[in-house]
Amino acid sequence: MGYEAFERLCQKRGVKPYQVSKKTGISTATLSSWKKGTYTPKADKIQKLADYFGVSADYFLTGEDRPEYYVNPETAQIAQEVFEDENLRALFSAARKAKPEDIKLATDMLKRFKETNPNG
Repeated sequence: MGYEAFERLCQKRGVKPYQVSKKTGISTATLSSWKKGTYTPKADKIQKLADYFGVSADYFLTGEDRPEYYVNPETAQIAQEVFEDENLRALFSAARKAKPEDIKLATDMLKRFKETNPNG
């Protein structure tokens, strides 16, 4: 699967490999070697690509996209916009390394907000 999955994601998102290279810091030479089959990216590079495209690292092995996390299309769109904004993307990375109690606090705040604003 590997590079073919990468190509599909590029086509789906309308980006070229050199653009992905600039955004992720993975060299175009690395991507070219991967395409030729002379190099297999290590886990850290696969994770950078997965983060960039918003898929699981397993996508590059299986070709299966992770399930949709957001039921509401408007919420999904906002989440995608946050992910695509390089100044806000850190929110996704920060959540990955957050302490469980911090995540619980944030989710409790969202739940309370939803309870006080059922239409919001």
